[in-house]
Amino acid sequence: MTTLVPRKPYTDEELRKLYPERLKLQLVQILMRHGERTPVSARFQNTGLQPFWPYCSSVHQMKSAILAASDSSSTAGQFETLNWKRRLETFGDNDEPVVASGPNGQLDDVCDLGSLTDLGRQSTYKLGLRLRQLYVDRLGFLPPTIKSADFMYLRSTPIPRALESLQQTLSALYPPSTREAGPDGRFPAPTILTRTPEEETLYPNDGNCRRFAALSRAFAQRAAERWNHTPDMAYLDRLLGKWMPPNTKVAVDSRPRLSGILDTINATLAHGPDTRLPKEFYDEKGRDIMEKIAVDEWFAGYKESREYRMLGMGALMGDVVGRMVGSVEQSNADGSRLLLQARGQEKDDRIRFGLSGCHDTTLAGVLASLGAYDTDRWPPFTSHIAIELFRDSKIPAPAGEVLQQQGASGRSWWSTLFGLAAHPASSGIRRRPTPELSPQERGKLDGYYVRIRYNDEPVTIPACRMPGNHLEGEESFCTLANWKQQCLMNKDQPAMPSGEPEWAGY
Repeated sequence: MTTLVPRKPYTDEELRKLYPERLKLQLVQILMRHGERTPVSARFQNTGLQPFWPYCSSVHQMKSAILAASDSSSTAGQFETLNWKRRLETFGDNDEPVVASGPNGQLDDVCDLGSLTDLGRQSTYKLGLRLRQLYVDRLGFLPPTIKSADFMYLRSTPIPRALESLQQTLSALYPPSTREAGPDGRFPAPTILTRTPEEETLYPNDGNCRRFAALSRAFAQRAAERWNHTPDMAYLDRLLGKWMPPNTKVAVDSRPRLSGILDTINATLAHGPDTRLPKEFYDEKGRDIMEKIAVDEWFAGYKESREYRMLGMGALMGDVVGRMVGSVEQSNADGSRLLLQARGQEKDDRIRFGLSGCHDTTLAGVLASLGAYDTDRWPPFTSHIAIELFRDSKIPAPAGEVLQQQGASGRSWWSTLFGLAAHPASSGIRRRPTPELSPQERGKLDGYYVRIRYNDEPVTIPACRMPGNHLEGEESFCTLANWKQQCLMNKDQPAMPSGEPEWAGY
């Protein structure tokens, strides 16, 4: 499956079971994959597939902020908007510069490689509508209208398709008619946080972690050794081998790699007939085999190696857990200080909702690290994970909470999810492992529960199946400081676990 087909909205009975009245929803964090896009590399032009696709109408109506100087000798002045359209330039048959065109000679609306398409914008906008229907209309957890977005933690990777997908989702969650104007007659611009590539944690950052890169290569090599000489791979080569470069067979580590072949198949399958591959590429059995092998290559490391989980997803999940426990403790660890300090404010508004624009490797990496990715299917475009924090209704509502919770809330079978604690900054316990906390510190987390839903279906973590148990997550998650330190450690050590696999979820 390449394009997500959302499940039907929850029935009233399903909603009552998912969000019982005895628990109150306190914090929601959404990790979302971007919408449909073009392939990240141009492949299989020998089949007639054009490298550039005309599915990005946004590039025909782009806007940029420019500084308009007050006079010819000054750089001071007001910002204005420059409207412009973008065309792509490429090389022609004789290596001369030419304007890139689509399958039918289109010069406008042409996408760059890896770009969010019009279809991707539509699907992420629809995700925003579904989030609004659940958290605003059905649960009353979020307000129907807002005066600012300061109660939301909005963050994206620096990759444009992720940022644009987040913006599309936000525009449907709170469309213009729901945004109240401030004293100056305008709605305050929402703050969207980004990080430099060196510090990015919203995807597995093998480009800036040499140890994780070594682990990734080791598991990719294992996948090649495991699958390249199997009947499944022979079937794929009979199916697609005639389209591969000369003297090249389909393989995990072929050029293009098997995962790259799957990438082009998924991107073409999501879009129109003018950008399709020959029918052999869409053979159902062949696609099932490719997804099974690609999932093993990319995500088995999270399931089997503690170090792989720690370096690949530990920093991200440390941030997620830190915001949850910061919400429990009402400390600035929930992300509120990042937003309020930027506005010069000191009020005590709390973060209630997080939305992060990320990628397929993020979602599958998170679920696999928790031992909850029990599928051979690649995450479809516009998939999302909802991480929900609940408190027992006997616990008083957090002080300084500015949004009134109007509807029923819920619980999951989770109990104090990762065992990582957050506390006011002065205490320094927010990311300490649970065993290091005093009984009094641990007691502050009593009565709080966490649940994960993947594409609106609840996810069960293996260790949480045991009655009265909760996930002790410090073995899989680490602080950003430790993550950076670990990236420089063990470079000369074997990348694969030396003994039995260190299974995720326990």
